Amino acid sequence: MQNDSRILYATWRMSYIEAPKHDGCIFCDFPNENHDDEHYIVHRGKYCFVIMNLYPYNPGHLMVIPYRHTNLYESLTEAEVLELHKFSCEAVRVLKQVMNPDGFNMGINLGLTAGAGVAGHIHRHIVPRWNGDNNFMPVLADTRVLSDSIENSWRKIKQAWQVE
Repeated sequence: MQNDSRILYATWRMSYIEAPKHDGCIFCDFPNENHDDEHYIVHRGKYCFVIMNLYPYNPGHLMVIPYRHTNLYESLTEAEVLELHKFSCEAVRVLKQVMNPDGFNMGINLGLTAGAGVAGHIHRHIVPRWNGDNNFMPVLADTRVLSDSIENSWRKIKQAWQVE
């Protein structure tokens, strides 16, 4: 019997697999390091910041994160909630402008059971979506195909960001 399967190389995934695990909270530590280009921080506000997801579901996957370390949604201050929402609105505007998606998934996963990858620190995901972007690859091959590099997406999004 002949095997007609083809090999898809996703060599960039090895850096994720072999990367040392971060001690502490990346959402607290990354903004304090002041290496926005290395960590793909798009924008900083007084209470929240916007960062590219390093392991995105789709190109342009952003997260809006309060600086204050908390996993209790109800503990967010009015100022934190307002800036979180303001930056989420700007993220949608910018992603529409630079990536022209057909829609968005937005959400906050509270706790490990809900799917939070960093359960100790609240963060809102903003994921641009395109018709047909979730094809057979994740289902049949456990492989996600990203059509743009994080570096290129970061440059376009950062350049288009306008909200202070």
